[in-house]
Amino acid sequence: MNEITMLAIDVAKNVFQLHGVDARTVCQLRRRVRRAQLLSVMARMPPCLVAMEACASAHYWGREFSKLGHRVKLIPAQYVKPFVRGNKTDGNDAEGICEAALRPKMPSVAVKTEEQQAVLTEHRIRQLLESQRKQLANHLRGLLAEFGVVIPKGSGSLSKGLAEAIERAPERVRPALREAQQRLSDLRHQCQEQTRRIEQLAQDSPLCRRLMKERGVGPIVASAYAATLGSSTHYHNGRQVSASLGLVPKQYSSGDEPRLLGISKRGDTYLRTQLIHGARAVVSHIAGRSDPLSVWLQGLVARRGKNKAAVALANKTARRLWAIWRDEAAELVALA
Repeated sequence: MNEITMLAIDVAKNVFQLHGVDARTVCQLRRRVRRAQLLSVMARMPPCLVAMEACASAHYWGREFSKLGHRVKLIPAQYVKPFVRGNKTDGNDAEGICEAALRPKMPSVAVKTEEQQAVLTEHRIRQLLESQRKQLANHLRGLLAEFGVVIPKGSGSLSKGLAEAIERAPERVRPALREAQQRLSDLRHQCQEQTRRIEQLAQDSPLCRRLMKERGVGPIVASAYAATLGSSTHYHNGRQVSASLGLVPKQYSSGDEPRLLGISKRGDTYLRTQLIHGARAVVSHIAGRSDPLSVWLQGLVARRGKNKAAVALANKTARRLWAIWRDEAAELVALA
């Protein structure tokens, strides 16, 4: 094991597959290790580069391996798949991870801190509650429509007219509908409380407070942006950030015939969606404004429409936030 310079690990539920190579990329280790034994095995190994797919629990293992003196490289799963040869097995997956990690220009994901993952957990819980609230609201609308009771569109109309609509339904189904109404009210309050927690987290963070000064950026966008990217130093420029979030055009070019399609939609869907929602809010309030950003958006809306203008602004916002973050980090280093 002293000759191993790179170790690829296929993260699994109970048994992990290890694949280690030396400086000549010759395989020196193939081993299956149970979850409870992994840290003790890694502690006995000399410091090396540990490569894993950026999947569930990878950031936790990355932090633990860093404590043991190893360097960690997390690779997006879609970039590992082309390097997997043969059938789908743990051994082939680990070897594919190793092959992908050996490529010098292979994109990687910054290992998130425990605090960043905690912030993202708050966002994921809010996202789940919002999804359940919308599902239940739409379900109630559909059930009531079966009895000829139609509620106007909008969450406000549903909140105001649901109790009356239930009374117009057959008596036999009213108890079940009232229970669903109470569940909907509970979900609404839980969503509001979860949003309040995220807003407080953003207010407590100096970086998030600085990011929220930009138009179209609120507590949700600022906290999700800082937690998802992990570190500003992981990216060389703003375009890498927008590309990692899927906000740049997808290409299907050949020879002298460049062909640009819609946005690639790679990376984190949640953050990309929030950035676009924030941009839509800005686009809807540009009428009559004369500042440079509004003038640019007015011309873009006239040429390409509101939807493409919103995506273009989301792209610009992602780049600007990274530049702000980079400058803030550089200033802190200079002061230190």
